[in-house]
Amino acid sequence: MKLILIGIQGAGKSTQGNLLSKQLKTPYLSTGHIFREMAKEKTKLGRYVKETINAGLLIPDSKVNLIIKEYLSKPEYRYGYILDGFPRTLKQAKSFREDVDKVIYLDIPDKEALWRLAYRNGVIRDDETIKAVRKRIELFHKFTNEVINFYKKKNKLARIDGTKTIKRVNQDILKSIGKQLIKNKIRSWKRKHRIIIALVGLPGAGKSEAAAYLEGKGLPLIRFGKIINEALDNQSKTQIEVNHKRMREGLRKKYGPDAFAKLNEKEIRRALEKNPIIVIDSLRSWEEYLYLKNNFKEDKIYLIALYADKQIRYSRIRQRKKRTKLYGQERDIDELIGANMGSTIAFADYLIKNNLSKENLYQQLENI
Repeated sequence: MKLILIGIQGAGKSTQGNLLSKQLKTPYLSTGHIFREMAKEKTKLGRYVKETINAGLLIPDSKVNLIIKEYLSKPEYRYGYILDGFPRTLKQAKSFREDVDKVIYLDIPDKEALWRLAYRNGVIRDDETIKAVRKRIELFHKFTNEVINFYKKKNKLARIDGTKTIKRVNQDILKSIGKQLIKNKIRSWKRKHRIIIALVGLPGAGKSEAAAYLEGKGLPLIRFGKIINEALDNQSKTQIEVNHKRMREGLRKKYGPDAFAKLNEKEIRRALEKNPIIVIDSLRSWEEYLYLKNNFKEDKIYLIALYADKQIRYSRIRQRKKRTKLYGQERDIDELIGANMGSTIAFADYLIKNNLSKENLYQQLENI
């Protein structure tokens, strides 16, 4: 298995890398290790690395890829490796032709990383050290965020919450690569069913926020309302308020009450071909839910209903950049009865009360 570990300094890459190496019986190495070992070799490339390092210079991208590729061609890495610290830039990622199985992104807040590094091993670092760490974190966000997005688009990224305990982070990483630790032995597992998570709820309940958070976790997102929203984006505010309901009703009249499930079926199937879990934002009618149940019989469908008090929902809608007048009792009733959303909310597998902060919403999603 070929794994890449990405994360800011202090995220726990070396800790997890060494742990995974023992569990998977796969060599763990960093770019620093590779450069030091290459510098010892009496080859043209080895001499170049040694001279560059001794001169205090950075090895350019074009040479970095060549060095990494040559080092990983050694027999001991034929069956896999766990690589830490590479690629650091988008250019490196695009040039790295190795068939990587998974890119593990250990995600922690900058403050958490600074705290860990400032008090590492019980020793308080001096201000200059902390200043240097801040600079490295800044460079990470500047260059390596593009790498994260690159692998995310290739469906090879696993975003792991690095703030959890070492044991829990390790479990999450193993799960992301289809492994689990049972009685100190690694066992492979495979998900029995593909999963469709459908978010339901009245306007302003927080469906878009929940959808964006789950998408940020690497889950493909299909927006049922995208068809209407894209058609209305070029219209004036007044036109949008009037035409939104008209377009929605028009599509349902043409295709039936399960219109949006039908119109998005191909996109759902394409997403499920590459991903075991996908998210649908704004499933509305009970008929849409039944359409998915009948046409995706081998897959599990879970409804997550989001609820927020009426005035909180209305306040959120007024603060939006677009469609700021699409709220009120009439629209609520139209959604619940006209679009038959009441049934999907009542039948939901999980209910999230979203009256508080975004962080509270995210925590509830994590628990589910």
